[in-house]
Amino acid sequence: MNIDSTNALLKVPTGALQIPEFPPADVGINQRDIYLSLVIPTYKERGNIANVVKILSQILDEFIPGDYELIVVDDDSPDMTWELAQSLTQEYPQLQVMRRQEERGLSSAVIRGWQAARGKILGVIDGDLQHPPEVLTQLLTAITNGADLAVASRHVDGGGVSSWSVVRRFLSRGAQVLGLMLLPGVLGRVSDPMSGYFMVHRESVAGATLNPVGYKILLEVIGRGNVKSIAEVGYVFCERKEGESKVTWKQYVDYIHHLVRLRVSTGKIGRVRRKINFPLDRFLRFALVGLSGVFVDMTMLYLLSDPATLALPLTRSKIIAGEIAILNNFLWNDAWTFADVSMRQQEWHQRLKRFLKFNMVCLAGLVLNVLVLNLVFNYLIPNRYIANLIAIAIATIWNFWVNLKLSWRVTDVK
Repeated sequence: MNIDSTNALLKVPTGALQIPEFPPADVGINQRDIYLSLVIPTYKERGNIANVVKILSQILDEFIPGDYELIVVDDDSPDMTWELAQSLTQEYPQLQVMRRQEERGLSSAVIRGWQAARGKILGVIDGDLQHPPEVLTQLLTAITNGADLAVASRHVDGGGVSSWSVVRRFLSRGAQVLGLMLLPGVLGRVSDPMSGYFMVHRESVAGATLNPVGYKILLEVIGRGNVKSIAEVGYVFCERKEGESKVTWKQYVDYIHHLVRLRVSTGKIGRVRRKINFPLDRFLRFALVGLSGVFVDMTMLYLLSDPATLALPLTRSKIIAGEIAILNNFLWNDAWTFADVSMRQQEWHQRLKRFLKFNMVCLAGLVLNVLVLNLVFNYLIPNRYIANLIAIAIATIWNFWVNLKLSWRVTDVK
């Protein structure tokens, strides 16, 4: 996690998303620790960044002069936001810039910024002025008064949204209610768990392995950190003055995914999971890929074996349908389930090797699948589709377990 100061850019930390207990020793503009490190994650914010840095610097220079740093973490914006931010460092000596070219995502950008930060207090604010900068002083005051975490909230006194549509308000509240149902011990502690504007003591998150999905880093901080006391400060969420909103349906899907991941990795479920050391996240991805394979398999089985279509024999149809489903599952598993391995070995011969290994395991599963299908169809349930579903379920368990032990896990990685 070294910092390259030759070009005034912070080197992007690598490895696990963990905040160190102590600030790195070689982090840029000087060696001393400071009070506040405020991360500004950006993507295509060229029209906003200069104004954001100017306003934040004015506020913090007055409130904690010389005892803070601003860290812009840009995801290699095509509008060169990082380059403009870098050009501001001569005028604003407390500003540092990180350009990420390999990773993407707001939450991980915040964590990478915190990993390079020198502050005792770690904060985050949007780079589009939708978070009013003047609230920073209230958050700092709450931290000074003893809070481990200070959150800017739209749902306490002084908070609100400026001009949201009815649909967006409904989605926001619906997401919060869903979160309360799935994770009451996390979302129940704050009124605005989807806030992206907060500060936290370094010691409250140090050492925890964070695993964010999408935009909602606050969920990780509360769910995985050691946060005892929380203070909330009201703020009004403002509409953009420059640039385009990045809120899409994907963010809501990521939010649900994040809730499920936290639910299965924390609390009683998480403790059981850690004891048995079962990779539940990976299994869930494998199972979802398997569902797509079920659709492919069932569709091909119908097209090949149904009397109204090709009317091929059941066993032959099943073998062909199963092989096509195997190819489908390999492509998705390689790109998603085991992406952490496959991204580091992208040569065509490496992919071919993985496919052959995966295919061998799954062909053994296909043999099992065919045997179970015929057994169930001929002796238990004379319905080809129900029998096929049962056969697929048994083969899926086989495929995951053997691939977990023998496939991607043991593929060579440089």
